[in-house]
Amino acid sequence: MPDLDGLRGPDAGLPRRPSRPNGAPISDTDALQQQYEMQRGLSASPIVFGNRVTLLPSGSETFQAIFQAISQARDSINLEYFILADVQSDGVQLSQLLLERLASGVKVNMIYDSYGSRETPAAFFDALRKAGAKVLEFNPVNPFSVRTGWSPNDRDHRKITVVDGRIGFTGGVNLDTAYQNPPSAGIANGDTRRAYWRDTAIRVDGPAVAELQKLFFGTWREQKAPAADPADYFPALSRAGVQTIRIIGSSPENQSPLYYASLLTAMQSARRRVWLCSGYFVPPHQESEELTRIARAGLDVRIVAPAFSDVQSAVYAARAAYGDLLEAGGHIYEMRDAVLHAKLAVVDDTWTAIGSSNLDRRSVVFNNEVDTVVLGHDTAGQVEAVMRHYMDVAREVDLGRWDHRSLRERMRELQARVWQYWM
Repeated sequence: MPDLDGLRGPDAGLPRRPSRPNGAPISDTDALQQQYEMQRGLSASPIVFGNRVTLLPSGSETFQAIFQAISQARDSINLEYFILADVQSDGVQLSQLLLERLASGVKVNMIYDSYGSRETPAAFFDALRKAGAKVLEFNPVNPFSVRTGWSPNDRDHRKITVVDGRIGFTGGVNLDTAYQNPPSAGIANGDTRRAYWRDTAIRVDGPAVAELQKLFFGTWREQKAPAADPADYFPALSRAGVQTIRIIGSSPENQSPLYYASLLTAMQSARRRVWLCSGYFVPPHQESEELTRIARAGLDVRIVAPAFSDVQSAVYAARAAYGDLLEAGGHIYEMRDAVLHAKLAVVDDTWTAIGSSNLDRRSVVFNNEVDTVVLGHDTAGQVEAVMRHYMDVAREVDLGRWDHRSLRERMRELQARVWQYWM
C-alpha cells in the first residue's frame, strides 16, 4: 500500500471526478491506489516509501541546492551528468568547491558523457584527478579511448548528484554554464547559448537516495572504471517524509523502455488530465496515438514544448505532428521567451515524473536516462503549478494558424521528419 498520509491537495479548477458504475465518486485514495497497483509490476526497481521530495523549479535554484549539499559533504560526492562543466553559484566555482572537499578527505567520483561534455576544458577534469577524484568519461567519442565496445550513439543523458549517500538530486538540469544566464537574457535571435533556460530538478531525501546511488555505480561498473575509493556509499536511510517514489534508470541494454512503459501505463489509466512538458517533443508513434486517443475521449491533454531549441530540427519535427493532437482537442503551448529544457509529466493528481527523459525516440532507444516517478498529490500539485506558469508565459498553438502555416515552414518540418529516428 502506498503511504497516503498528508498527500491530499486542493482540486480547484479541476473537472468533476469520474464515478464508479454505481454512481459513487472515485476518491483521491482510490485513484492513487489504482496507480500504485498498475505501476508496481512494471519494473524491477522498487517503489520506495518514506521520502521527501523538494522541487527545484529553476537552474539557479538547483545549483544553489547542489552547491550547499556539496559544501557540507563529509564522506562522498558522486556526480553523473551529460554535461558536466565548471559551473558557478553565488560566485563559487564547482571546481573550487570539489577541491576543498577533496582536501578535507571527501571521496569524489564523477561520470561525464564524452559527447555532451565535449566543450568542457580537459584542465577541469585533470585538476580534479590530480587532487584525488576518480573521473570517468562515458562512451568516449574517440574509438581509441574506449574500455568497452565502441557505441558512439549511446549516450549518458542522466543528471545525478548523490552526497554522502543521503542526499540525491536529479531532473533535467545539467551542470552546464547555460543555466547561469539570467531570466532577463530572454532568447534573442535564436541564440540558445546566451538565452535563459527553463528547467527543473528535485532534491530527494530518504530511502530512495540509495536507488540513485545504485544507478551511479551501475554505470561505473558497466564502463569498467577503476574501483572507487572506499566510503560509506550506502548508509542506513530512515524515513524523511511521506512521498512514495520509484527511481527508473533506463538504458539501451534494457529489454523494454522502463520509463516509457510507466508513462504509457499512467496515461492509459488517466481519468481527468495528462499534462506533459518536454524540451524535445518528438514522441514515438504509440505515444502520439495514446495522447490523441485520450484527448478525443474528452480528457484535458496539454503539451508544453519549445519554440527555440539547441536542436532546432527537433522543433520542426514536433510541429509536423501537431495536427492530429490539436484536431482531437489537445492543447499545445510553445515557450518563446526562453529555451525550454524541463522534462515533466503529471497524470491526474496522482502520478508525477521529473527526470532526464525527453518525449522522443532517442530517450527511449539510445540514452541512459533517470526519471523519478512520484505517487501522491503533493508533488503533483507543485509540478502542476510550475506547468501552469509555463503555459501562462508560453503561446498556445492555434489549429487554424497551424493549418495555414507557410510552405517554407512545412518544408522544414518535412526535412526534420527524415531525421526523426535519431532525435
